[in-house]
Amino acid sequence: MARYIGKEMSRVEGIAKVTGRAKYAAEFRVPNLAYGFIVSSSIAKGTIKSIDTREAERAPGVIRVFTHLNAPKFRNDPQDRSFRALQSDRIYFNMQPVALVVAETYEQARYASRLVKVDYNAEKHQTDTEALLASARDPSHGRGTRVRGNPEVALREAPVKVEAEYRIPIEHHNPMEPHAAIAFWEGDRLTIFDKTQGVYEVRRHLASSFGIPEEDVTVISPFVGGAFGSALRPNYYPTLTAMAARELKRPVKIVYTRTQMFAGHGYRPYTIQRVALGADRSGKLTAIIHEAVHNTSSFEEFDDNTTGFARQVYACPNLRASLKIVSTDLHTPTWMRAPGAVSGMFALESAMDELAYALKIDPLQLRLINYAETDPESGKPWSSKALRECYLLGAKKFGWEKRKFEPRSMRDGEWLIGWGMATGVWGAFQAPAAARITLRADGTAHVVSATSDIGPGTYTAMTIIAAEFLGLKPEQIKFELGDTRFPRAPLEGGSMTTASVGSAVHGAAMAIVARLLDLANRNEDSPLKGAAASDVELLDGRLQLKSDPSRYVDAFDLMKRHNLNEITETFEARPSREREDYAMLAHGAQFVEVKVHSELGIVRVTRIVEVTACGRIVNPKTAHSQEIGGVVWGIGMALQEATEVDHRYGRIVNPNLQHYHVPVNADVLEVETIFVEEDDKIVNPLGVKGMGELGMVGIPAAIANAVFHATGKRIRELPITPDKLL
Repeated sequence: MARYIGKEMSRVEGIAKVTGRAKYAAEFRVPNLAYGFIVSSSIAKGTIKSIDTREAERAPGVIRVFTHLNAPKFRNDPQDRSFRALQSDRIYFNMQPVALVVAETYEQARYASRLVKVDYNAEKHQTDTEALLASARDPSHGRGTRVRGNPEVALREAPVKVEAEYRIPIEHHNPMEPHAAIAFWEGDRLTIFDKTQGVYEVRRHLASSFGIPEEDVTVISPFVGGAFGSALRPNYYPTLTAMAARELKRPVKIVYTRTQMFAGHGYRPYTIQRVALGADRSGKLTAIIHEAVHNTSSFEEFDDNTTGFARQVYACPNLRASLKIVSTDLHTPTWMRAPGAVSGMFALESAMDELAYALKIDPLQLRLINYAETDPESGKPWSSKALRECYLLGAKKFGWEKRKFEPRSMRDGEWLIGWGMATGVWGAFQAPAAARITLRADGTAHVVSATSDIGPGTYTAMTIIAAEFLGLKPEQIKFELGDTRFPRAPLEGGSMTTASVGSAVHGAAMAIVARLLDLANRNEDSPLKGAAASDVELLDGRLQLKSDPSRYVDAFDLMKRHNLNEITETFEARPSREREDYAMLAHGAQFVEVKVHSELGIVRVTRIVEVTACGRIVNPKTAHSQEIGGVVWGIGMALQEATEVDHRYGRIVNPNLQHYHVPVNADVLEVETIFVEEDDKIVNPLGVKGMGELGMVGIPAAIANAVFHATGKRIRELPITPDKLL
């Protein structure tokens, strides 16, 4: 029986965060620090005709002003097409960096940045995805269209069909911590503190940009104040920071302003989807056609696999799922929490609700009718799937049986009540990852891996896993992350960190156990003689037989007898060959109550029940927090979030937290999150699946479906604002 896995535990770094001891990228103390401030373009496309930096250079405290005219050129890397600033006079998007002012203080740099004068040769730009649909094309890597069966014929012959278009605006990550970096050089060696979800990715990016060996770059990122995709790719500021530091031969810090964050990393792309569903009169799906188009930039391709997960949700013999992209004069989009999945499932799950009403079948019943017992895409069995249990438990907790079918049939005075539901789905990913454990003879352990913790509780989860398999108390474990001097780990994205890095920590702990057993069995009268490593376990300093705990040796005495102060093992965990024989997904069901004011069109999400099946839960406390966070983000996506672009100028008009609306405490009422645990021995040694993305996947669709039930109005364009309901 597990001692720590599955038990609630507070964050091991929690006190450090709330007392200010935790250091974020911009907070490291480095002597002789200079401050950089980015000057942004005011056009969306064209070239710089002239740039006058003389007044800025004369301003108090200014050390240097970098532009495309005096900044060194970075090396081109064919594998890395990401934007690098100050490399030419070409303008690709509005608010693109055109200069970097470096001064003795932040205030001096910011003031001088306003003195830089830029004249442009503006060219005709296009930032409106709707106007560019005729130029939509398949992504070059070939993930565009997937077909099974004959969906067009099946749709034409279906006795019941629905077809609709759904739209999602550009949305921006708005993490609490602005992106920032501090860089300094010691000879040819670069050290940089950066806000990132992957220190090794930043290291590779910087090494290729400067043409130096990766081993000469150290990237440090112990704490990240929220990211969820905005720090997955190396953004343009780390190269700027490192370039300025090298040229000035002193440390330099750059921190984005809140406004600069709207052009300083990616965003969820503007997405248009068409969904057509065909079914027989019993509700059985006979055809699914799901087409998506979203924007990318003019200089780089990005696609978020919008229709990918939707192919695996329902049993349907005929399906066509396609994704096309169009080039716009905007910065490149990027992954944003539940990328592709939440967008694709908003359209599919809204369409399923429309089909339920066309058939006059309860929306939950329609999903149960089309439940996929095996993966409809590959035909493989699921490694585990408890979605049916999620549906039934969620319906019971929510009181779904009391729902009246007809729209506008439930009221509370002036408020129309609506109940909606949807399905969530996400991949059960695992990537190669390594961890190093040092077990000390004093009964403590040091565990390291170059992963990240953007907030989901990686520090705590890895401490729990290490404590579980080393047989120590959590307070005897010190886990560190976010440093390229530690063993390589994948990006913290895709909800795969616990599966990947957790498996590495487990493997390193098992390697420690094997080392101790080898030491024990060098003694002829060892009580563990003949035992294999899989037969023994560490518990409270005792290396003991699982089947007979009375047969044991004291692990720390054993180390001392062999003059070992510590034992160190590094382990790389990789996805198993067995995974290839199964389909692996995490699933969830969302039930939502909304109240819509009958006169004003105001929507309040009053109650949500979310039930999730994602394997084994390592720490229920932070897991529930993750799911609640996903729900809150889903509320924002459904009702509030939209990046507004004035297409006349190709410029974002709400790049701040005053005008870009996100949910606040008053928007979040009753949220209940429940887990249905799965015993999955295939997915990875710990049996865990990711949940960070999954928590929001079905929420926008469930809210939209609830709004329809309340009002009888089907809103197919997010966000659902009062004007659309009046």
